[in-house]
This record gives sequence, C-alpha cells and structure tokens, in this order.
Amino acid sequence: MNKFKANKVYILSGPAGVGKSTTSKELAKKLAKSSYISGDYISHMHINGRKKPWESREEVTLIWDNILSLTKNFLRYGNDVVVDYVSFPQEVRWLKENLKGLNVDVIYAVLWTDIETLIIKEISSGEPENRMGERCLILFDEFLESELEEKHFLDTSNNSTLDIPHVINEIMNNPKYIII
Repeated sequence: MNKFKANKVYILSGPAGVGKSTTSKELAKKLAKSSYISGDYISHMHINGRKKPWESREEVTLIWDNILSLTKNFLRYGNDVVVDYVSFPQEVRWLKENLKGLNVDVIYAVLWTDIETLIIKEISSGEPENRMGERCLILFDEFLESELEEKHFLDTSNNSTLDIPHVINEIMNNPKYIII
C-alpha cells in the first residue's frame, strides 16, 4: 500500500450553463498543485475532420483518450487534476478504470439546476454564438436518463458566483462524490 496521499482527479460535469467552467477553474486555483483540463478545449484541438461530439462516438473517444493522456501526465508530476467537461457515468468509470495502478481518487460531481433556471442562465449568457440553445435542453434530459447515481448531483439552482467557495468545499470534502 502506498503511504503517500492519493492525488485527486475531479470531474465536474453538467449541462451547459450550470457553472462547470467557472467552478472548475476556481477549484483548480484552490488546490496546492493542480492542473485544469477543459474537454471543450481538447475537442477544439481537432481541426480538420472534427465532428460534433454528440454526433460521433469516434470523436468522443478521441476526446477522452486525450483527457486520459493529459491526466496521467499531470498525475505523474504530482498534480491534482480538474476535468471540466460534459461527462456521463460510463466515461467517468472508463477514466477511473484507466487510472488503475495510480494512487488516485476520482471525484465526480454533476452541477445541476432546475430546467427553468437553466433556460434563464442559458438565455442570459454571453454572446448568442456561444449559447448552446437546444443542445443545453437535450443534455439536461440525457443526464436525467443516464445511469447517474443521484448522489453525484450537486444542485446549484439558487447559487450565484458568491457561492462558488461553498460549492468547491462541498466537492472537495463530501465523500459521496468519490467514485468507488
């Protein structure tokens, strides 16, 4: 048994507009030695021939292979890792399985809100070309239909950016988010 403290891989997920990126970046800042991996950034690294991840299993596999490679590299150098991406239970289990043998805890939190709040946040967010629109609602339904255990949902319906420290504290300290 390794006597050293396990590194952590935090996977923050949820539909567009729930605060994944903002919360993920703040979580990474709070950790002593950390890295931030944006699944969206990784997805956009593929230029020619890229397909929309929700339309191509191959594209999703490429994204997750790259997330895994980066995660392993950061872990080898003693970093905790924060992954910011729309992640479903099967992908999180796959990542955990592929990190076997490394001294790592995988923490999975799905930031969540009610549909009305999600629609309001999505409509009021930034530039129209950056809005996810219907895809946001489809993701909402996909999470509800997935095999996600309820314990991984973290309701942020009534939260503002001032509540981010509380949300981060919940993710870091509540063992219910650890994937066993």
